[in-house]
Amino acid sequence: MPKIHAPEPGRPYVLVEPADEAGILDIDPAQIVALYKTHGALLVRGFGADAAQFRRFAGKFCSTSVMNESPGRRPIEPEFNIHTVDGGTGAFSLHPELSREPWKPDAAFFACLSPPSRGGETLVCDGVALVNALPDALRRLLEDRRLLYIKPTWPELLDFWLGDPDPSDAVLASPPPSCPYSFRRIEGQVLRIFTRPALHRPMFIDAQAFGNFLLFARFNNNRPDFPLLDDGYPVPEPWLQAIKAAGDSVSAAVAWQAGDVLMLDNTRFMHGRRPILDASERLIATFFGYVNFAERDPEEPVDPPWRRGDFYPPIPPGLQR
Repeated sequence: MPKIHAPEPGRPYVLVEPADEAGILDIDPAQIVALYKTHGALLVRGFGADAAQFRRFAGKFCSTSVMNESPGRRPIEPEFNIHTVDGGTGAFSLHPELSREPWKPDAAFFACLSPPSRGGETLVCDGVALVNALPDALRRLLEDRRLLYIKPTWPELLDFWLGDPDPSDAVLASPPPSCPYSFRRIEGQVLRIFTRPALHRPMFIDAQAFGNFLLFARFNNNRPDFPLLDDGYPVPEPWLQAIKAAGDSVSAAVAWQAGDVLMLDNTRFMHGRRPILDASERLIATFFGYVNFAERDPEEPVDPPWRRGDFYPPIPPGLQR
C-alpha cells in the first residue's frame, strides 16, 4: 500500500507516495476514492506517471469527461480530452474548472509531464476553508445569495439545446428538461442564463464552500459584471477584495515534480497558478470529468448530457475545437 500523508497546516491536500507499487496504476482505486471523499485533494507523487498512465488513472474514477474550449490548450490525447493547461504565462486567480458554465465537472486532474525549474506553481484552495476565513458579516451576506450567469447565444448553440437555430419565444420559454439554461430575448438578442448559490455544499462534505467564477472574472478577465448577484447588480468590490484575501490566506502552492498527479474535488477545491517564468519548461496535462461515484447535484438538470457521455459543448464563433 502507498504511503499516505494526511493534510496538515500549509498543505491542504493528501500526499500519496509509493511504497512498493510499480506505478500509479497499482494504487487501489477504492483507497483513492475514500481519500478524495474525505479530503477533496490528493497529490500523487513519486510514481513517475506519463500521459498514458495519467489518462488511465483518471479513467478509473470518471465515467465521462468534458472538453474545455478555452483557447491556448494544446492537445495531448484529444480523443480522451487530455490537453495542456491554458496558454500564457500570467498568474491565474482561484477558480474551480469550468465554473463559468452549468456543467462544472466533478473532478479536475493535472499531471506534470515537464516541471518548471522556477515559478509556475499551481495554487490549491479548499473552498470550505475560504468560507471559514471570511469575515463573519460577509459570510452572512453571502449565505442566501445566488450568482447570475448571463451569456450570449449563437445559432449552433440554440440548435444544440433547443433543436432550433432560430427559436420562437414559445420555444425559448420551454427548454427541454435536460437543458441547463433558461433563455431571454432582449432587444433582439437571445441570452442564456443559469444561476448557482454564492456559497454551496460540495459533493462529499456537509459544509458551506466558496467555488465559482467570481475571482477569475474580476482579477483575470477584469469583468465586474459576470457573474452578477441575483438582483442583477455586480458583486461589490469590497466583497471581492475580502473574498480574495481569504482565499490567498488559505491557499497552498504545489511546486511541480515530474510525474506528479494532482486530483481535486472540483465541487470543493479551487486552483490557480503563480506566474510562469519559462513556458518552454512547463508542461501540465489536464483532464476534467464526472466521477462514477457522484452524488446527485440538485442544481443540475434532469439527465444532463455531460453524465451520459463525453461532453463536447458548442464552440463559440471564432474558436476552433
